Amino acid sequence: MDRLPLMPITMMFAADQIGVPYRAYVTDYRVLAEAQIATAERYDLDYVSAISDPAREAFDCGASVTFFEDQPPAIDEANALLADKGRLSSLRAPNPRESQRMGDRLLAVGLLKREAGDRRLVEGWIEGPCAQAADLRGINNLMLDFYDDPPFVEELLEFVVAMEVEFARAQIDNGADSIGVGDAASSLVGPAIYERFIWPRQLRMVDAVRSMGAVVRLHICGDTRPLLSGMGRLGCEIVDLDYPAPMEMGRRAMGEAQVLLGNIDPVRVLLQGTPESVRKELEACWLQAGPRYIVGAGCEVARGTPDANMRAMTEFARSHP
Repeated sequence: MDRLPLMPITMMFAADQIGVPYRAYVTDYRVLAEAQIATAERYDLDYVSAISDPAREAFDCGASVTFFEDQPPAIDEANALLADKGRLSSLRAPNPRESQRMGDRLLAVGLLKREAGDRRLVEGWIEGPCAQAADLRGINNLMLDFYDDPPFVEELLEFVVAMEVEFARAQIDNGADSIGVGDAASSLVGPAIYERFIWPRQLRMVDAVRSMGAVVRLHICGDTRPLLSGMGRLGCEIVDLDYPAPMEMGRRAMGEAQVLLGNIDPVRVLLQGTPESVRKELEACWLQAGPRYIVGAGCEVARGTPDANMRAMTEFARSHP
């Protein structure tokens, strides 16, 4: 490739490109694939992704999930599946190939591979250990559990790792070239909890996916500054940085070999800025990151992002080797 790779996360933005309500995007793999391919072709992206929302695995485990016509599904935190911790002992991980929402993602990966895999990298997606534990237990409960009941947290995280590794395996079998690991909730814990509970499980997920021959993309939303060193030690091929964590700080913490992606502010810069400000911010990211850099926003491209701003991102990638 004679230019910088371009891999911004698009979900609601992608659905809007083909004029479909977001509920259709997250429940019908054919709609997701059509929207991803249309977006990738329009903006010359280097990949397509089966990412959609964090509620697929939890739904198939039996969690209460609320669906909306044109917004992402939401976990019903007030009625968390594991509000009663005793339920964990009888909880069984769903078979991704036989489950409703995990199965739909498998079908999306397969269709993306058939329709776009000869031109673009195909990305599957799983939830990271902290994020999925929070989806099953409830985020507030989990944060207290780290202090009040560490053995339960350990057991829950073991359940999550086993489930997510199998979900990743099924997506790779269906044609995924890379697996994104989204672990937003881990940005809410401090370094001590991260290193004790979360990092070892992230490492097992990363090692498992890499052993299957896929590339790993780690995506942790939020302020990850206290966790950057640990994130760099995971050995992921790609690490996304959200905008609260400066690119130069990520480079110092992770070393020159780590490929970094990001991390312009998806709202202040990409949604509300101008093509000139988009180019300026990307230039700063590229200079801080160095040559092992992938163009993208700090998190999901926001719905309503101007076409001109997206094209400025594309033009920046095309014009920088």
